[in-house]
Amino acid sequence: MTATVYFADLRARSPGDNTISKIQRLFDATGFAGFIGDGDLTAIKLHFGERGNDSYVSPVFVRQVVDKVKALGARPFLTDTNTLYSGSRHNAVDHIVTAVEHGFDFAVAGAPLIIADGIRGGHFIEVEIRKKHLDTVKIAGDIAAADSMIVISHFKGHGMAGFGGAIKNLAMGCAPVAGKRDQHIAARPSVADEVCNSCGSCADVCEHGAIRTNNDGKASVEHGCCIGCGECIAVCQTGAIDLDWEQDIPRFIGRLTEYAYGAVKGKPGRVGYINFLTRITPDCDCVPWSDAPIVPDIGILASTDPVAIDAACYDLVNEARGFEASSLTCHHECGADKFRGVWPLVDGRLQIRYGEEIGLGSGAYRFVRI
Repeated sequence: MTATVYFADLRARSPGDNTISKIQRLFDATGFAGFIGDGDLTAIKLHFGERGNDSYVSPVFVRQVVDKVKALGARPFLTDTNTLYSGSRHNAVDHIVTAVEHGFDFAVAGAPLIIADGIRGGHFIEVEIRKKHLDTVKIAGDIAAADSMIVISHFKGHGMAGFGGAIKNLAMGCAPVAGKRDQHIAARPSVADEVCNSCGSCADVCEHGAIRTNNDGKASVEHGCCIGCGECIAVCQTGAIDLDWEQDIPRFIGRLTEYAYGAVKGKPGRVGYINFLTRITPDCDCVPWSDAPIVPDIGILASTDPVAIDAACYDLVNEARGFEASSLTCHHECGADKFRGVWPLVDGRLQIRYGEEIGLGSGAYRFVRI
């Protein structure tokens, strides 16, 4: 079945055409009011950005969604879950501090902030899905308990998933620490001994004792202890630590997509999606920096279908001309796969194809400009 995706560009020559007005019109056009009930506890699922990152969706824009939800008589709350890796969002206390530093406090965003999986990521429920990779998934307790949900995503690249949009925001973003581990466990790194320079950085950063060193200091990964967080890859100075891109990454994307399915299973017809195609960076907002965009800003999309909205975003990014002065190494021309130009070993469209296969949504869409 073809889904409808609504689109607003970023051109403005009058007050009625500013970004705030367009977000409000997208909310109305997409029919979100039809599934948000009076008295609902409505989760506004966000990514608050890692400390040092500045490409997350502005809290000023989030406020427009919050106000629309309040006008329907519902009670919105901003939410996300704690990270698997160490950083500024690894527990609820640090996570809330980071969110407030980035402007997501009540005065700006207009809603309370709740970290949905608890102070240390242990608050979740098991949801039965019975799919190819997973029989059950773990979903953060306060997201599962919400009556309805609006998922607001910054659409950008991702080193393991190809891109991050609505599907990934559901999958990783609605999962507690144990659920993130369920997904990442499919892609655990190995060390090329001949490239390792014995610096020890990987062992220093690993909180799980998964890095072993031999007599000459060469590192190896003990997969029985590894949780697949990827921090060792990030700190490796020589590129000695890497993944099995052909085998492990498709399994990772499969598990990620199944987690997205589980995140919305308890809310049929009661979830809406808004994707921002602005500052389209090569990396997830989980990294403590924001690289230069790979294409120009495009616009804002809204839908009730997570697969369709991500498919439309992917197509719009590819239709754009890529920036030469960015991390794109190729595929700059209009129509070329920009995310493959950044992450050549990852097929991000696996999220879309598998999402359609398991019934998460439709890869076919009707595009409506407002």
